Amino acid sequence: MSEGEGKPPVVVVSESTSVTSGTAVQEKLIIAARVFSDLLKPTYGPRGLDKMLYKTDGSIAVTNDGAKIVAELMVKHPAAKMMVSMGNSQEEACGDGVTTTMLLCGSLLEEANTLLSKGLHPLTLVDGYRKAMGVALSHMDSDSVTLDDERLLGVVNTALTGKGAEAAIDVFAPLVRDALNAVLNSVEAPSAEHVSMFKLGSGGLRDSRLVRGIVVRRRVLMDTFPNNINNAPTAVIGSDIKIRKMTRSAEIQITSAENLDGFIEAEQSRKEEIAQALITSGAKLILCGGEIDRDILHDLADEGILAIPELNESELHNAAEATGATIIDSILDVDSSDLGIAGSVHWEKRQATDQVEDIITIDDCTNPGVVTLAIGGAGETATEEIIRGLHDALRATSLAHETGELLPGGGASHTRIAQAVREASESEPGRARLAMDAFARAMETIPATLAANSGRDILDSVLEMRTAAREGSETPIGIRADGEVGDVSGVWHPRAVIEDGLESATETSMSMLRIDQVISARGD
Repeated sequence: MSEGEGKPPVVVVSESTSVTSGTAVQEKLIIAARVFSDLLKPTYGPRGLDKMLYKTDGSIAVTNDGAKIVAELMVKHPAAKMMVSMGNSQEEACGDGVTTTMLLCGSLLEEANTLLSKGLHPLTLVDGYRKAMGVALSHMDSDSVTLDDERLLGVVNTALTGKGAEAAIDVFAPLVRDALNAVLNSVEAPSAEHVSMFKLGSGGLRDSRLVRGIVVRRRVLMDTFPNNINNAPTAVIGSDIKIRKMTRSAEIQITSAENLDGFIEAEQSRKEEIAQALITSGAKLILCGGEIDRDILHDLADEGILAIPELNESELHNAAEATGATIIDSILDVDSSDLGIAGSVHWEKRQATDQVEDIITIDDCTNPGVVTLAIGGAGETATEEIIRGLHDALRATSLAHETGELLPGGGASHTRIAQAVREASESEPGRARLAMDAFARAMETIPATLAANSGRDILDSVLEMRTAAREGSETPIGIRADGEVGDVSGVWHPRAVIEDGLESATETSMSMLRIDQVISARGD
């Protein structure tokens, strides 16, 4: 008997742990990633369809937004989780291009699976993908164009096409552009954070409008408050407007009627002091983050001052940014230098119910730091989807403002990248050339998906676009909104959306290809 024979094997992990090694690892990861990307494929492009998400709490959402779908799905597979992380990173960085990134990653892995089955080493694939990515970045340098007003509107139209807002795109596209231009003089980098959304809850989509300020729903406490105020000095107060309560319990013993009168008079005098401080400041509009004492409220109304209580922190911040006011914590320290200017103030009385509140609109502010898109339409689910599309358009437009570089959409950029990589692979002597060719084929997934969702023949569309790219057409040729192959020079994406998405997809696919073993403590 040889030494050690008959001894039990050394147990490193528990018996429930499963270990998968070899090519089976890549196959399982690639299949899971492909299934995940195929889930989003029907939603892609201007002809993409929507998905209904039925949540665990019983609520629903109808959307074709990749970021929304990814955020709502409860994925368990490790490869799918890697793709979710990739999608979240793309959404945080650019606010758009999540579905494109998912499709590219799935296609890169699918192409890799074909080469792996033929015996190509995973690291050879990684090397080829990395070289192809370098070629793609170089080609984007030569293919990008600078931003101008016409192309900026093209970015907005491209971001809104295929979303719920497309039904009134001629209304929403100028609104998005004008919203960012309205805050251009007040902030260094206009972004979606400087544009708030307000659901009107009535009318139609074409009743949507831009408010150069804010709109809030709050109950106007007194009918005697002034309405339709112009150029109103505005005070934004972060605390209650009332006598502060003591933090400790205390008992006051009153032994005579004179003492009671004196106590009441002192309290009333304190309220008058607070009211007088606000009146003296010159404010005609007071926005408060807490409660307002009824006696103080009457004093303000008598002086023709509109006071709105119980705004939340976000509303107070937006009001201050819109009017140029400073948020004040101590009422008695209010000064005219802390006030902003509300161009126009209008409040609309609604029937008093538990849910319905009055609508207060602060508009026409000079150089506002925050503006509001008031969205018409009575459908809650549909309006939510429109707001989601507008937010994506704002993110894309602000990114275009920031970078100043654009690339053509409609699959034109990815087709040109595929052609550039294919030409570069011809000078590659090793097996990495196979990976570069696979990278080029994966890029054509974008025009292929756009064609498929438009009901066109995929092969004919891809070949037609490939021919245009090979011949060096100066006019970008891609899949238009009507599904036909043609000039897409009016379809623009910020370069960062395409570049970051391609880099994320490539890096994620290379990370999966480098995995040679999966150790699962759960045993599945």
